[in-house]
Amino acid sequence: MTPEGTHSHPAGAREPRWPAALALFSVGALNLSLPESLTVGPDWLLLALVLGLTILGALFGRRGWPRASRKIGFLAHGVVTADLLVSMFLLVRSLPSHAVAPKALLGAAAALWLANILVFAGWYWRLDAGGPHARESRARHTHGDFLFPQMTIDPATSPLGGDPDWSPGFVDYLFLAFNTSTAFSPTDVPVLSPWAKLLMMLQASISFTTVALLAARAVNIL
Repeated sequence: MTPEGTHSHPAGAREPRWPAALALFSVGALNLSLPESLTVGPDWLLLALVLGLTILGALFGRRGWPRASRKIGFLAHGVVTADLLVSMFLLVRSLPSHAVAPKALLGAAAALWLANILVFAGWYWRLDAGGPHARESRARHTHGDFLFPQMTIDPATSPLGGDPDWSPGFVDYLFLAFNTSTAFSPTDVPVLSPWAKLLMMLQASISFTTVALLAARAVNIL
């Protein structure tokens, strides 16, 4: 018998990693739609880097090197985050000179807005409560950097019921990131830790820039 609160989930409860990997690939694919003036190097470079790092991380994981695999995952996420911030800077810098055509500007703003959601959903998934490996080691997700509604329900006593082995998956963090980019604030998930608040502030700032400044500017000059 394992100690209470530290035993593993039932067999088959391990969270799949492919949604997070798919999100990274999607960011790389969105980068292909940006004008050359808004990217660093060839437009395919980001997707190639993500693919290479993901394969390397998977190989490390299969060889039983979880720490190395986790570091590779952080590196891949750092790369896409840096690329997103650089593209945002280049796009804002191009506005006064009208270097990007109006339709291309709208397309770039939409692509960066979507990339913003996917990038930060990945960060929340990787960092909350120690990351996916740490969350899976617990019987139930009862504490973390975000307060999900399921965490406030006691399956044994609440008339609402609930899953006694519930733990947030990538979709939960994707929903959180989507709300942050549309409402510029959390909705049903309060934020508890300083790092999470800072990340959400950064994500909301990027979203506000793309929606309120870039897209509006493109519509006005059509």
